[in-house]
Amino acid sequence: MKEFSVTILGSSAAIATPERNLTSHLVNHCDRLFLIDCGEGTQFRLRELKVRTRKIKHIFISHLHGDHFYGLIGLISTMHLLRRTDELTIYGPPLLKEIIQLQLEASATTLYYPLNFKETNTLTEEVIYDDGKLTVSSFPLKHRIPTTGFFFKEKEMPKHINKNAADRYGVPIVYYNSLRRGSDFINDDGERVPNHLLTSPSEPSRSYAFCSDTIYDEDIIESIRGCDLLYHESTFGGDMHEAAMEKMHSTNIQAATIALKAQVKKLMLGHFSARYDDLIPLLEEARNTFSETIIAEEGVTFYL
Repeated sequence: MKEFSVTILGSSAAIATPERNLTSHLVNHCDRLFLIDCGEGTQFRLRELKVRTRKIKHIFISHLHGDHFYGLIGLISTMHLLRRTDELTIYGPPLLKEIIQLQLEASATTLYYPLNFKETNTLTEEVIYDDGKLTVSSFPLKHRIPTTGFFFKEKEMPKHINKNAADRYGVPIVYYNSLRRGSDFINDDGERVPNHLLTSPSEPSRSYAFCSDTIYDEDIIESIRGCDLLYHESTFGGDMHEAAMEKMHSTNIQAATIALKAQVKKLMLGHFSARYDDLIPLLEEARNTFSETIIAEEGVTFYL
């Protein structure tokens, strides 16, 4: 099975710590790289992990709080200094384009590469990327400013041809694509050979949901239901429920509750307040609600 992975580049909330950078995730799907959010320190982590930034063609920004995008202009500028020529597309709130263009104009920078912007809709769910193998949808989150989550979903792959069975039933190669799509085979005598005798199922499609800053909100459940890996912010521990409500963030227990109700396979906690040096108690507390919970560890790659 081809790679589908998420690498954590930053997991801290609001303020970076010596151990944790600000929010950023790197998604690898079939050797194509996608960046989600770009807090300060993102490009340093990319260099530390020896990631070739020219392979990043799409960047998704959830909202315009600094810990989620203040590293973006630095990364854009570094790509320019490295003589990037490949097109880069950035998806984010409407003001993002104006902000980045102003920064480039103020520094008298004319990029060597095309930079495109696509506005995200913070009011309704929509597909914002589709390359035939992978789709990315944005969906609204409830935070202090307009915010979206992102859902990466692999498309269903064609079925596998059972070559021995196809030869036994005399199936010409020109019919293989039809078999991969699920059709039966009808021979010259009009006899129907069921598809399941000629093929085997493809690998199940995989999915990753990124829930950036948000209060506890059951409205997102249908947008993330059944995903293989859910990242959900968990700025606070369960004892700070009121602080989470006031600042429009979530606790670890609330993230675990969403994971349970959405029937996801695995939950990743992240966006931790700098007040927490030890994250294990947060993890253990969340596991009391949803056992398949992990921590977003800096520099670690998680495979779907």
